[in-house]
Amino acid sequence: MGNALKVVAIVGSYRKGGMVDQVVDEVLAGAAQAGAQVHKVYLLDTHIEFCTNCRLCTQEPGRARGICPVADEMARLLDLVEGCQALVLASPTNFGSVTALTKRFVERLVCYAYWPWGVPAPKVRSNEKPRRAVLVAASAAPGFLARLFTPVVKTLRQSAELLGARCVGTIFVGLAAKEERQGAGRRVLDKARLMGQTLVTGR
Repeated sequence: MGNALKVVAIVGSYRKGGMVDQVVDEVLAGAAQAGAQVHKVYLLDTHIEFCTNCRLCTQEPGRARGICPVADEMARLLDLVEGCQALVLASPTNFGSVTALTKRFVERLVCYAYWPWGVPAPKVRSNEKPRRAVLVAASAAPGFLARLFTPVVKTLRQSAELLGARCVGTIFVGLAAKEERQGAGRRVLDKARLMGQTLVTGR
C-alpha cells in the first residue's frame, strides 16, 4: 500500500452523511477499489482561520507556495494535498455559492500566487497540473440550472487548478433538498464510483 496512488477528498459540507458526503464516499470507494489509498478531510473539523489579506504569503518569488503567518491547520492540509496524486473537492450550494467553510479554505489558496506590492494583479506560481480532480456539488435547484447560474463549479475548478489538479469529472446533484435526510440515488452513486476509478486509472 506504500506505493499506492493517494487520493485526498476535502469536504466543505456542514452535515456529515448528507448528500455531498454520500457522493464523496462513493468516489473514494471507487478509488479504493481501483487500488488507491484514500483520505477524507472535513473542513468542519479542521482549524482554518480567515485570510486577513496581509499578502505576506505572496511576496517571495518561486514555484513553491508562500508561507502564511497564521498558525492553524491550513499548512498541514496543503502538505497533505501536495503529497497526493488525485483530489476530490466537494461543497453544497449555500445561498447561491459554495459554503462559507469552503470559501474560507479557497481564500487561503492565495499562497499559490506571486503578488508583490506594486504589481497590479497576482500571477499563479506554477501552471503544472500533476494531479487529477473530481468536483462534487449539490443544490436544491435542478442541477443544470445551478451549474448555469451559480459559481459553485467554477470556484471548485479554480481551486483544484491552484492545487495543481486538472478536473476529470464533475458530479452536480440537483433537487437535493426535497427531504431532510435525502439519499443520493443509485444512478448518482454509480457515476460517483466510476469517477473514483477514473481518478486512479485516468480513463
